[in-house]
Amino acid sequence: MQLEVRPDPSEVGRARRWARSRLAGSGIRADEPLAETLVLLVSELVTNAVVHTGRSAVLRLVLPGAVTDETEEATVRLEVDDASDRAPVPRCAGGEATGGRGLALVDGLADRWGWSREGTGKRIWCELDRCAAGEEARPACGSGGGAVAYEGFAYEVV
Repeated sequence: MQLEVRPDPSEVGRARRWARSRLAGSGIRADEPLAETLVLLVSELVTNAVVHTGRSAVLRLVLPGAVTDETEEATVRLEVDDASDRAPVPRCAGGEATGGRGLALVDGLADRWGWSREGTGKRIWCELDRCAAGEEARPACGSGGGAVAYEGFAYEVV
């Protein structure tokens, strides 16, 4: 399932609402930490694509089939395609900066993430793992598994 996002910062809110609505049919509850983290990651990646490229983007969610409490594990994949072929570059965000921390958040919250060139643009993706029942304390499930490794640096897609 995918959503075309226009090059307008107000589209970020629409992307968050769309992602929340898609979670309902997957069995992932809106109050689960995984859902909250996913919506935050949608916000960060769509913002980067729209603000830094000034072009349309495509948001794609790959959700597991009906997830139940008995499901061992499930992975949610988020992808954002944009028309810029420029690689993500590190950006040092000072303490007073109001932006520039998007990919540092992705790095800290996602279980895996990366990017690839796609046609004339690129795709930024991340994955979140839903823990099996009874493993909520396992830090690697849906929480990135640790602190942001790039202290003092933030990343943005340009």
